[in-house]
Amino acid sequence: MSIISEIEAAQLKAEVPSFNTGDTVRVHNRIKEGNRERVQIFEGVVLKIQGGGNRTTFTVRKESSGIGVEKTWPLHSPNVEKVEVVRHGKVRRAKLNYLRNLSGKKAKVKEKVIAR
Repeated sequence: MSIISEIEAAQLKAEVPSFNTGDTVRVHNRIKEGNRERVQIFEGVVLKIQGGGNRTTFTVRKESSGIGVEKTWPLHSPNVEKVEVVRHGKVRRAKLNYLRNLSGKKAKVKEKVIAR
């Protein structure tokens, strides 16, 4: 094992949440303002998950006051406190770039029904 992969393995989070593209998630993001620290929640649809290992990133999109807002986070970042799945979406693509052109009800992703 090379030195780089050993360093990267040490930076991985122990518990990584399981979610896919199309899922609606709540990202608890740690924000530092001066000497204060707070957690801000960003809720939206996962557009894409890319990369591998500790370089894995995911992009979340939401509509805020009629304007589309997208944020991309590294999955193993210490600033991402937790990612909780609100609902599982039923999609047939790995990257949902087409959602950027849609608004309102057309931009909804159908919910996947999971039998328990």
